Amino acid sequence: MSQTNNCTLKNVLLETGFEYDQKEVIRTKTDLFCVEIENNIIKAVTPNNPHAKAIDAKKRLMLPAFKDMHIHIDKTLFGLPWKAVSQTRRTVKDMIAYEQKIIPELLKTSTERAEKLIAFTQSYGTHYARTHFNVDPTSGLKSLEHLELALKNKKDSFQAELVAFPQHGIYYTNTASLMKDVAQLKSVDFIGGLDPFSIDGSIEKQMDFIVQLALDNHKGIDIHLHETGESGIKTIEFLINKALENPELRGKTFVSHAFALGHLSSAETEKIAERLAAAQVGIASSIPFKNTIMPIPTLMKHGVNVLIGNDNVQDHWGTFGSGNMLQKAKLAAELYGYGTEYNLSRMLKLATQNITPLDDKGNMQWPKAGAAANIVLVDASCSAEAVSRMAPVHSLIHEGNLIFQK
Repeated sequence: MSQTNNCTLKNVLLETGFEYDQKEVIRTKTDLFCVEIENNIIKAVTPNNPHAKAIDAKKRLMLPAFKDMHIHIDKTLFGLPWKAVSQTRRTVKDMIAYEQKIIPELLKTSTERAEKLIAFTQSYGTHYARTHFNVDPTSGLKSLEHLELALKNKKDSFQAELVAFPQHGIYYTNTASLMKDVAQLKSVDFIGGLDPFSIDGSIEKQMDFIVQLALDNHKGIDIHLHETGESGIKTIEFLINKALENPELRGKTFVSHAFALGHLSSAETEKIAERLAAAQVGIASSIPFKNTIMPIPTLMKHGVNVLIGNDNVQDHWGTFGSGNMLQKAKLAAELYGYGTEYNLSRMLKLATQNITPLDDKGNMQWPKAGAAANIVLVDASCSAEAVSRMAPVHSLIHEGNLIFQK
């Protein structure tokens, strides 16, 4: 397969519908097609011509390329010798103190390692990420500068949106002025935050600062919220209310982790899910499976925008992130008992940021002429199998260009 944004693929396996036994989906129908790509977009999807002078996809399944919507590319340990996390650092404040020691050394090679991590995620079919970057007195804006250099070096093969993340608190360390500076940069898409009550001592003080900064600079919001119990719920409610008061924040406001949602009763979960949906406040999750099982099915049922990401791919916070978004989709299916053909196929949306080849009624909706040519070819017969078996990615095409191929 040549690296070009003008080409035609033949023998491409695409999903065409569901086969039913009464009301149950028992199989996903597929057929072979030709897919024409021109100027970074899908120009046409036509009946297969196995004799065409075209690139042979060899009957591999075509799916939308994957998106990792919560990751920290700027401070990965990826590329360094293996090192697991330490049990001596138990709290977020412990981790802040540790980061203050190690960041100066990590910054020396952070650009190179960020590029290696990007390439690693691309090998699993990821072409897009929402990455957080540290803003703190120890690193200043160096984390952003190094990350932007890595992204510049990968600009033809990878795309990212950036979250300014005050990892060491806004007032716990003197970070407010740095956040004001970074919020004015065009490259920054979201204003972040961190556990306002436990780190900065006040929900209102930190959150008012973040919300106003976002409004003043026309940014979105994506905060880290590990707090459970009353402070966690109050913070989520605070953001819901702010989004309801300020329409420009709707659809651009997110709570990452939001572990407090995993400690509510069913009735409480339903109620807050309704409010999140009404305010268009989304939830970003790495789908934890330790002590907190997130109510992702309830959130999705109410129309909450649920984003999924690896979070940590070998760093000092965690080592379980694999870089594989299909693994995240599979984990969700396992956690919530989604083992049927239909439910497995729906879980693909967690890897693709809500794009699936078939809609919920089995109608073809992707790929279509005019869609961006962001594609993976996988060794699977359908989406359900791709999720269940974490199908190996054979090829990644980003904006019509071949980026990865086994």
